[in-house]
Amino acid sequence: MRGLILAIQFLTRLPTPPLRDFDPAELTRSAVWFPLVGIMIGAVVLTTSWLGARLDPWLGALLGLLAWVWVTGGLHLDGLSDLFDDLGAAHRDPTRLSGVIRDPHIGGMGALALGLQLITKLVLLMLIVREGLWLALLLIPAWGRLGTLIWARLLPPRDPELGERLAWRIPPWAFVGWGLLLLAAAFVWVPVLLLAPLILGFWAIFLHWKVGGMSGDMLGAGTEVSESLLLALACAWALT
Repeated sequence: MRGLILAIQFLTRLPTPPLRDFDPAELTRSAVWFPLVGIMIGAVVLTTSWLGARLDPWLGALLGLLAWVWVTGGLHLDGLSDLFDDLGAAHRDPTRLSGVIRDPHIGGMGALALGLQLITKLVLLMLIVREGLWLALLLIPAWGRLGTLIWARLLPPRDPELGERLAWRIPPWAFVGWGLLLLAAAFVWVPVLLLAPLILGFWAIFLHWKVGGMSGDMLGAGTEVSESLLLALACAWALT
């Protein structure tokens, strides 16, 4: 269970038993549990959204968003803001990207991307809550975390960060097993999420075309972007 506990500790603020004799290599091996941790995150978002929706859909959406940010500690939002700061600063000079990536400060483009992402998720959550697509909230965070495994495997690293070493420790069965499980769940509960692999593939193509690789920030940003796109897909499916 050490791998699962480490994955929960890395991706969430959920309470876990303390671990002794920690080896950093264990964290990369724990990545096989990321999709399961995504389901846990989805369960937290689903529960808080459902409780708030007993009074009003907007309240459900707000509570769900607050829970989403809290349970993840804003980990992927930080990656999103950093990536868009990088892209904005290197817009006319792609050779500057590597240098800007290492700057820990948030700039105008990062703040704008962060604000727009939170607004987007709030509105989409309200529509999800209003339409009662509760199980979509359970599956979408899992797809986002499966995406990090796929992108780390497919794309070359930009910098020697933890996120870039995930592919070294991820066995092939993790991709196949989690992918088939999530596809089966989507087929039964939210068929439009069968398109999730296309969304994950889109982000891989975007990173390959725009920056030529990936970093930990780019994996986090991909999680946020894919979650929003999947929420939008689920809303469009429910409203048609």
